[in-house]
Amino acid sequence: MYNENADASPFNVLPPVVIALAAILAGVEIIFQAGESGLVGGAGAVGWRLGALEDYAFFGPIWAQMLEKSYFPLEHMQRFVTYPFVHGSFTHAAFAVVIVLAIGKAVGEVFSAVSFIAVFMVSSIVAALVYALLTDTQQPLFGAYPGAYGLIGAFTFLLWVNLAAVGANSMRAFSLIGFLMLFQLVFGLLFGGGYDWVADVAGFVAGFLLSFVVSPGGWGRVLAKLRKR
Repeated sequence: MYNENADASPFNVLPPVVIALAAILAGVEIIFQAGESGLVGGAGAVGWRLGALEDYAFFGPIWAQMLEKSYFPLEHMQRFVTYPFVHGSFTHAAFAVVIVLAIGKAVGEVFSAVSFIAVFMVSSIVAALVYALLTDTQQPLFGAYPGAYGLIGAFTFLLWVNLAAVGANSMRAFSLIGFLMLFQLVFGLLFGGGYDWVADVAGFVAGFLLSFVVSPGGWGRVLAKLRKR
């Protein structure tokens, strides 16, 4: 029997906002790759990535100086929203795009486009603030992972609500973040690493908590489901 959906594009199953975010992340990396390969920009393009990291990554010490002087210039405040779009390598960016597409599909099918972007960006901003507050490092924060972990937080929220609604063990919803944190711990012990995990955890918590406000029905929907148990 002929399947009338056989010729349908696989991208149709992804919400447009998810595709748009992944395309922006991938597009920035493609520009860096083209520059490093000498396809565009000439000899100076080799340094585009490094220049972008210097201009757009988030630096905790810079934020500390801004607080000390009570001076918040736009050129540095913008780092809170620009750092997620700059990655250290092709692999770094590729994994971020994969997470956004995989987790974003589940979240984007439930959340509105505005709520989806709010979770990603607010989680990124909160993660940067926590990173600056809890770490004392010169290492900059960059990449979409804190925001992606915010989406994982939103995904966990959806699982948590649905499991609670059917009377199942709602703690199972946290299995994914538990596995990811264990993976990061093992990876860090084997190969070393910085404090990026602090930002990732903060992004997850921010995404989970923000979902109480921006998810369809918000806190009222959660209470209604819990009361049906």
